[in-house]
Order: sequence, then C-alpha cells, then structure tokens
Amino acid sequence: MIVWLNGTHGAGKTTTSALVQQLLPGARVFDAEKVGEVLMDIKPGLPATDNFQHWEPWRPLVIETARRVLEYTGGTLVMPMTVLIESYWREISDGLTEYGIPIRHFVLHADQETLRNRIQNDQVLGPSTFRFAYLEPYAEAARSWLHDEAEVIDTTHITPEQAARQIANSVLGL
Repeated sequence: MIVWLNGTHGAGKTTTSALVQQLLPGARVFDAEKVGEVLMDIKPGLPATDNFQHWEPWRPLVIETARRVLEYTGGTLVMPMTVLIESYWREISDGLTEYGIPIRHFVLHADQETLRNRIQNDQVLGPSTFRFAYLEPYAEAARSWLHDEAEVIDTTHITPEQAARQIANSVLGL
C-alpha cells in the first residue's frame, strides 16, 4: 500500500511522514523528490523547467520505483510529495493502480496565513521564494480538484503527531 501525503510547502508532509511511518507496521518513507534530484543531476541537464515534475520521465520513474520497492520489501510506503497538477496525479495514481497497489491519498492542509508563517520561520530551510510560489497553485488545486481526491487533514491547529495519528488510524481502520 502507498500512503501519499500531499499538500503544499509548510503543511507538514516531511515531519508527518516520519511519524506515520513509525505508527504503521512495516512502513517505509519514500520521498519521490529524490527521483527528481536524480533527474536534476543528469549532465548536460534536461530541458529547463521550474519544477522537475514537468519532466516526462519523473512520473513513470516514481511509479516504477514505488512498485519495485514494494515488490522487494512489501509493507507500506509513506510518500510525502506535493502534486498539484491533476493530470500528473492521475498519471501517478492510475499507474500505481494498474500494478494493483492500493493508494491512500491524504492532503495535509493549513490556512494561507499559517503556511506563510511556517515557511517564513522554517528553522531548517529558512524563508524560500520557491516555497511561497506554491501557495496560490495549492489553493487553486484545493478548490478545483485536490480536496475531492483525498482525505483532508487540517494541520492548522494540530501537531504533526496528531496529524500522523489521524492518518495512521484512518489507514488502520481505527
């Protein structure tokens, strides 16, 4: 099974994914951003883009990597990854489904003010114009399709531990 944690920067995906992994027996965290980093390391570089998700190989490589890891290890992959373009989400989710891999899709949501504060005050990454740039596309995706496609966990007023517990309880049917 895949537990996909979607949402924009500052929603708590990375922190929550590590906590969810601890709550689900046999779970591992797979950050699909690492697939993008591999593609960014190709020399000479791939065509210029503002987001590696736009590169055609990224989505099938995410599907194939997740499939191969699950085939090898079994269990659950917890995947923290923002996907805001509906056709990209469909390509990934349909590809995984074709392999018979169940997906539980969660969106970690917070209001815009909370997201801005989290990004501005991030002690690890610091403020980031890249991360700020995704706030409006996230809001548009949330309004138009994303929140209809997932279980939404509002992280505005809860801790990452509470969010992780909600996700784990939902996955475990508790």
